[in-house]
Amino acid sequence: MTDCVPRTRPSGAVPRLDSVVLDCPDPRALATFYAALLEWPLPRASPEADQEGGAVTLDPPGGGVALGFHRAAGFVAPTWPDGPVPQQLHLDLYVDDLPAAHERAVALGARPLGHPDADAADVTFVVYADPVGHPFCLCSW
Repeated sequence: MTDCVPRTRPSGAVPRLDSVVLDCPDPRALATFYAALLEWPLPRASPEADQEGGAVTLDPPGGGVALGFHRAAGFVAPTWPDGPVPQQLHLDLYVDDLPAAHERAVALGARPLGHPDADAADVTFVVYADPVGHPFCLCSW
């Protein structure tokens, strides 16, 4: 694992959430997917991003918790909801227009895992896998 590189200095002994980091086989590619999905600025990469342990970070516009992507040897994608590898964590992403967001996510490379009918009136979320298998949900307000 690479060293933590905080974006701002914490004060005192109380930690502050700075970023959520996902292990993956290709940090640049997965960061580019999430940059497009979230419409965030293109990622910033560590000099060793293409080497084992390298990382790429997405900073949200206007500040907030960043998303990081860490190159992990032997990465095994979650097989959740079926199979032996659990999801481990997932991201909940809120949208105003679930059907439009569904079409956009799929066009960018996401794979629906649950609630396949995003147009149904009673559906409040749809579960997807990102291009390397991490689950995330598009949720309606």
